[in-house]
Amino acid sequence: MSHFPSFEVIPAVDVQDGEVVQLVGGERGTGKRYGDPVEAADRWIEAGAETLHLVDLDGAFEGERVNADAIEAVVESVPDGIGLQLGGGIRTAEGARDLLDLGLDRVILGTAAVESPEIVAEIDETHPGSVVVSLDAKDGEVVVSGWTEGTGLDPAEAAARYEALGAGAILFTNVDVEGQLEGIDRDAVESVVDAVDIPVIASGGVATTDDVVALKAAGAAAVVVGTALYEGAFTLREAQDAADEA
Repeated sequence: MSHFPSFEVIPAVDVQDGEVVQLVGGERGTGKRYGDPVEAADRWIEAGAETLHLVDLDGAFEGERVNADAIEAVVESVPDGIGLQLGGGIRTAEGARDLLDLGLDRVILGTAAVESPEIVAEIDETHPGSVVVSLDAKDGEVVVSGWTEGTGLDPAEAAARYEALGAGAILFTNVDVEGQLEGIDRDAVESVVDAVDIPVIASGGVATTDDVVALKAAGAAAVVVGTALYEGAFTLREAQDAADEA
């Protein structure tokens, strides 16, 4: 599967305790619940999604894959031709390969990639282009471990480093604006896009279709949208149409 031949709006299916939730600012316990993950996935596919962004939130915080059954149910229910990427609690090359063999198209590595960059190259050897390295930025630096620890790394420099290691794409999330429907930081996205040739998927803070268009203009290959879609700020079709027309 090629990476995003044209700009894509990707719905997020964030799973906690087997249910879909959306966190505010990355804080546990702030989530609103939105029901069954398989139903959510079906709904987004019916609405025109070409890719789904799955996150095991418990996995992201606990460092192991807590919602494996719920995620597997989604993978099994999704028709061929729909792209699936999963993040949250993937800490080893072996674990990532198992998921890719299960039917995922891309695995998203955050903390593991920062702590053990060689994992990116290991996975890329057997599943080329399938690793998305997730860089979460807060106050202009990359943060890890559920957004609690600063690394001192500049997001653009970090992105270039992972591209050199074999990352197939970068997922860039601005934690300052995550889940708050307050708009995006276009300059931060542009600096990461300018640093690499691989696709950059933007995430965090999208509140309006104008934000979606601005991220496309900043050079992002795709945008992940969660809260705004679940809260009905706009529909998936409205967002995709706005991007296509821009």
